[in-house]
Amino acid sequence: MAGRDADLRFSPYCWRTRLALAHKGLAFETHPWRFGDPAPEPASGPAQVPTLRDGERVVIDSWAIAEYLDGAYPDRPRLNAGPHARFINAWADTILDPAISRLIASDISPLLTEASAAYFVTALEQAFGMTLAEATADREERVAAFRALLAPVRRMLRTQPWLGGAAPDYADDVLGGTLMWPRCVSRFAPLAGDDPVSEWFARLGRLFGGLLETAPRAAA
Repeated sequence: MAGRDADLRFSPYCWRTRLALAHKGLAFETHPWRFGDPAPEPASGPAQVPTLRDGERVVIDSWAIAEYLDGAYPDRPRLNAGPHARFINAWADTILDPAISRLIASDISPLLTEASAAYFVTALEQAFGMTLAEATADREERVAAFRALLAPVRRMLRTQPWLGGAAPDYADDVLGGTLMWPRCVSRFAPLAGDDPVSEWFARLGRLFGGLLETAPRAAA
């Protein structure tokens, strides 16, 4: 999922997949897709990203892709997309992503093409029941509530360096992908600088040749 600038990629779900592919040590190419575009070829039906094509195999949905990668490439480092990662995935989808959207939604539409912005604004304002500006107007006051949602992660990081334990696994990829969304599109900081989650995210950003750390961001 790309902005007007094709290099600005911000979908949390696509970032989960990019991290998973890097985690497996697999070479891959990415292609920009925008709101309102047809489904990425050779997929058919409603457009959905990420869509992975591996030879003749097409896999849609970041979780399905993670499961596919472990099954198709068992000789590569395992993602361990099992029960603990599934919980993190569900928690991010149902709790973190909605909270993040209320912090950054108004920063996204200026980064999109005219057609994509029209689709995006209409969809989110219908979901919020208010304008995007109204949805994010009090974000300085509400960011503390978002940070409180990450308390379980801080508790885990007291005793282990990664959500996966001694080494990162797909649980780390999921949360990392979720936090890449605000990092790419907004200069509003959902995390405090001294938050242990910030330190974890910085370490994740330096992995895989700095895949996250060097990703394009929206201008200040």
